[in-house]
Amino acid sequence: MSDLLAARSQMAMSLGFHILFAVVGIGMPVLMVVAEQRYRKTGDRLCLDLAKRWAKGTAILFAVGAVSGTVLSFELGLLWPGFMEFAGPIIGMPFSLEGCAFFTEAIFLGIYLYGWERISARAHLFAGVMVAVSGAASGIFVVIANAWMNAPTGFTVVDGKLASVDPIAGMLNPMAFQQTLHMTLASYAATGFAVAGIHAFLLLFDRQNAFHRRALAIALLVGAPAAVLQPLSGDLSARVVARYQPAKLAAMESHFKTGTRVPLVIGGWPDMETGETRYAIRIPGGLSFLATHDFNAEVAGLDQFPRDEWPHVPIVHTAFQIMVGLGTCMALIALWAGVLAIRQRDLCSNVWLLRALALAAPMGFIAIEAGWTVTEVGRQPWIVYGVLRTADAVTPMPGLVVPFLGFTLLYCFLGVMVAWLLYRQIIRSPRPTEWSRIYTPAGAARA
Repeated sequence: MSDLLAARSQMAMSLGFHILFAVVGIGMPVLMVVAEQRYRKTGDRLCLDLAKRWAKGTAILFAVGAVSGTVLSFELGLLWPGFMEFAGPIIGMPFSLEGCAFFTEAIFLGIYLYGWERISARAHLFAGVMVAVSGAASGIFVVIANAWMNAPTGFTVVDGKLASVDPIAGMLNPMAFQQTLHMTLASYAATGFAVAGIHAFLLLFDRQNAFHRRALAIALLVGAPAAVLQPLSGDLSARVVARYQPAKLAAMESHFKTGTRVPLVIGGWPDMETGETRYAIRIPGGLSFLATHDFNAEVAGLDQFPRDEWPHVPIVHTAFQIMVGLGTCMALIALWAGVLAIRQRDLCSNVWLLRALALAAPMGFIAIEAGWTVTEVGRQPWIVYGVLRTADAVTPMPGLVVPFLGFTLLYCFLGVMVAWLLYRQIIRSPRPTEWSRIYTPAGAARA
């Protein structure tokens, strides 16, 4: 395995593992805050139990995310010194702000976990809101740094080094808004659907369980709107990518030849020898409209770029199809649930909806992993698009296979431990008989 491939594999594995915890760190605090707010408003102790359980789950995932995030910070310096030396003056600011948000989240999470009955209800709820806000801010600052790698601004290059550096202009790069919006919505959708899917699955076997009913309602309240809005943010993302990373867009759609009224390709497999996408469904003018909102517009193909600047087309195209397909499924399920809710139907009595939600539980996380594959592989061979090649930023160090295998085993161990801890949190949830005795809303009439 070459140094470049080993370093990229190491970072891909570390990022792929860490991002799951980062996503939950953004979405889960919102669930616990909504649950607590409902308890404060209605006196329903089931919502109080949900808030406490979700807070404990947030703490578990936060701890593992902190470990994997620390590993990533070391890997950036050890594996990519050329990148850090070149890009440090720009990305240093968003990473520093991310650190501030991370510590703020940790402080208020501690207050939230240990502040029950020790501080006022308003102060406790405020602590939860701060956990949610700082968690989202932490993710936003990291994504801003990545957006700069995709559309670098705020500097000039003199003798291969950054000069006239303006970190604020770098943070306000052309891709910052669309990437942070897309990722934040994805976090809420993925977390909401994962929680909803788990409780929907359990409701299939215990339809009258009030604990799972409330959990499902709160999870959908967070996840469903985000899933519906996600395709709209995807449309914005496509137009920005078409403008600033046309080679990536061409790889996403396996679009080889520049032309007008370019069709949107659904599915298929790109043939790199012939420049054709086999077995695909084509929507006439679809890609032109996606990129420019004009069905007849010209869209640059891969033939406009040197072959050594092409991303890995099969990987990028396949990952993009997975992301869009799963995101579309989640949006449709969210609309289905929304229509039933508007008609005041009982969602928990609809077996087909519960089955769909159970199947959709992992979709958001898979879509996020696929989306980051598109982002990172689609930028290659550049680590800073159009400025610094990935091969010029890697550590020329032999033996990277050993730490790769070591960290893989570490992440597998951490993943198993987290799954076991969360499993215990879910299995020990209240049952209807326990609810009827213990969890009666305050002020409700008793038989």
